[in-house]
Amino acid sequence: MFQENKKAYIALLTGAIIIGFSPVLIKMADAPGIVSSFYRLFVGTITLTPFFIYSYLKNKPQLPVKGVLIAVLAGLCFALDMSLWTTGIMVSTATIPTIAGNLSPLWVGIMAMFFFKERNKAGFWIGLLMALVGVSLLVLHDFYHPNGMMKGLLLGLVAGVFYAVYIILTQPGRKYLNTLSFLYITTLATTFFLGIFLISRGLSFTGYPVKSWVIFIIMGVTLQAGAWFLINYSQGHLLASIISPTLLTQPVLAAIFAFFMIGEVLTIWQMMGGLIVVAGIYLVHFSRIRKRN
Repeated sequence: MFQENKKAYIALLTGAIIIGFSPVLIKMADAPGIVSSFYRLFVGTITLTPFFIYSYLKNKPQLPVKGVLIAVLAGLCFALDMSLWTTGIMVSTATIPTIAGNLSPLWVGIMAMFFFKERNKAGFWIGLLMALVGVSLLVLHDFYHPNGMMKGLLLGLVAGVFYAVYIILTQPGRKYLNTLSFLYITTLATTFFLGIFLISRGLSFTGYPVKSWVIFIIMGVTLQAGAWFLINYSQGHLLASIISPTLLTQPVLAAIFAFFMIGEVLTIWQMMGGLIVVAGIYLVHFSRIRKRN
């Protein structure tokens, strides 16, 4: 099976590794989180534009209004996710908000229970309990030594909720639009909303050092366009039960890259809490995969 889908496995692994660099690059950009998010999506939109135009002229894909509206709404949710998550990184660490943001499978399960009347198995609730214990360990130190860590974690948690809504919207959106069309419209909409957020906060589009601009371009080309292109390619060849757990390695990779690239060291409690959170997320994910099967 591996030989048959070798390219897809390589694409998935490469995409996951590239995404792992994202929190570290945001921290290194020395710019407000919303600004980094805006230029990541802006450069990503520019990179995707020729591919979208070529695909549209060649294949003439249908762009129904309902599908476009869903993609735009998904873009709004992704913009809120990105702005909160990156702001959390700038006020705390690269790792903590990333761990909190990756709780989105948990929020998806809870939302599906309320809105779609889905019943979650015991594994989901055990995973939820583990995640809550892990989050408690992440912020345990801050109860006695207040700093930006608590704020970063809370921003990451709320970001994860908006990302969960984005994930839920992706499913009906893909019924009306093909992969590239949905990705492009969502990316374009996210860029637009991030621009509005940036202006409303009174932040500047310019005046950042050369290093920041280089990182903005790297994030747009490699993260937003490159990594997600590779992941979307793998989605057409591999099972979701393989893809989703692989992408959940982002917090672990982020912690490793942050240690070597920016000297970010987690406490023993934060490492334990992070591992428990990731284990809980995996349990939540696999309980939902088994339920669907």
